Amino acid sequence: MPGKNIIKIYTENGYYHLYNRGVNKRTLFKDQQDYGVFLGYLKQYLSPDEKIPCFRNITVRNKVFKTLTAPCKNYYQEIELLAYCLMLNHFHLLVKQTSARGIEFFMKSLGTRYTMYFNKRYERTGPLFQSRYKAVLVDNENQLTHLSRYIHLNPLPKRPNQPSSYPDYLGLKQTPWLQSQEILGYFKNHLAYQNFIEEYDESSKTILEDLILE
Repeated sequence: MPGKNIIKIYTENGYYHLYNRGVNKRTLFKDQQDYGVFLGYLKQYLSPDEKIPCFRNITVRNKVFKTLTAPCKNYYQEIELLAYCLMLNHFHLLVKQTSARGIEFFMKSLGTRYTMYFNKRYERTGPLFQSRYKAVLVDNENQLTHLSRYIHLNPLPKRPNQPSSYPDYLGLKQTPWLQSQEILGYFKNHLAYQNFIEEYDESSKTILEDLILE
């Protein structure tokens, strides 16, 4: 029987929770460089500037290999990133796709490219992620806001410095390739959203049901 959320239903203008973890729950991000590379790929794929080059810096045994390829495939017109967090052995992305197959191509590019980087840097072979990424369609506005809370609570309280979009939601930074304003539009201001995060209770799990990582 297929695993949870492996079978995907794609719709135009649909909102989705995308997530995956390392094979055998192995670490995906060993240091700040790994986080930076993954975030750099998101920036290249989702930035309005379609001419951003595909840089890839790989450090192997203290030697840095730099490559510069043609402009990256850009998904700015197909994918909007609303929220994210990167944990040690998994990641969460909350996205909206405007085309029916935007997520398919975006996630295949992201997963393949990061696996190639990771395997090169750590001199390994084989798959990095546990099966294919999972994707679940968000049904309503209530699920959308609660899912953003679930994602932003992932690093808290034990790992508050894990990369996430939460600082954007608090007004502490502005990431050009992150579309936080859609969810923030349901709240009076940044403080109201922060209060929403801090007032989490177990009822949120009931609202999200099968939308979250098993």
